[in-house]
Amino acid sequence: MSKQSQAEIISSGQGFIAALDQSGGSTPKALRLYGVEEDAYDGDEEMFDQIHAMRSRIAKAPAFSSDNIVGAILFEMTMDREIDDLPTATYMWEKCGVVPFLKVDKGLEDEADGVQLMKSMPQLDELISRALKKGIFGTKMRSVVNSANVEGIRAIVAQQFDIGQQILERGLVPILEPEVNINAVDKAAAENILLNEIKAKLNAMPDNQQVMLKLTLPNRPNHYLPLIQHPRVMQVVALSGGYSRNDANEKLAQNTGMIASFSRALTEGLKEQQTEEVFNAVIAASIDSIYQASIAG
Repeated sequence: MSKQSQAEIISSGQGFIAALDQSGGSTPKALRLYGVEEDAYDGDEEMFDQIHAMRSRIAKAPAFSSDNIVGAILFEMTMDREIDDLPTATYMWEKCGVVPFLKVDKGLEDEADGVQLMKSMPQLDELISRALKKGIFGTKMRSVVNSANVEGIRAIVAQQFDIGQQILERGLVPILEPEVNINAVDKAAAENILLNEIKAKLNAMPDNQQVMLKLTLPNRPNHYLPLIQHPRVMQVVALSGGYSRNDANEKLAQNTGMIASFSRALTEGLKEQQTEEVFNAVIAASIDSIYQASIAG
């Protein structure tokens, strides 16, 4: 199926994007929540074997399908591995009907001006080339806003759009993720600045290009509606950002046209020790609740 067909699936928003892209720093925590303690693996390779086993189990669950899910964000090592003898991105698309994305950022710089920019990505072009060969549709990259600092937020948005342009020129659709920390004391003010800075960048984009946005659920419902309705935006997805699944779903349902891209909230309640029957029932209930919240708006 063509990139245009995949773009239509994402644009329709009839489902949500599963975030299966926990990176090296967040993997031990994700595994602990899954019931796999650090003494169960020795070194990074075994750790990533464990997290890939978890992701594979999720992807193979009957409920993980295009009935509820439009896309999945993969970690680089996940893209490079296989599920049932198929490259992961191929499995996602051919077996699940789910459009594959790739996390491309390499982590965060130390905080300055109230934000954490992304670390430099000197190997980005090479990574994009590999992603294109593996059938990846788009990318995702995260930076963080910790306070309502105009200069910092302007810098974070500029970096996201500059690298996003590089990704667009290579033929992939970037998900720009300037996350606002849910614990920021001036979160609402930061969201006001962020909205204005993103709008300015979108307005300056060429007419024939579109990006996606992954944003923290806002304090004010429908705060990001101008971005959702912007012609340069293919889709706006929400990150759970530390909210429980119930809280994230409740907030998401109040935002018209915004769909989920949850990570921890998606895997909440899953345990390695569960039988397949129990595991599949838990992930099915999770997927259904996130799907319902995604289409509620």
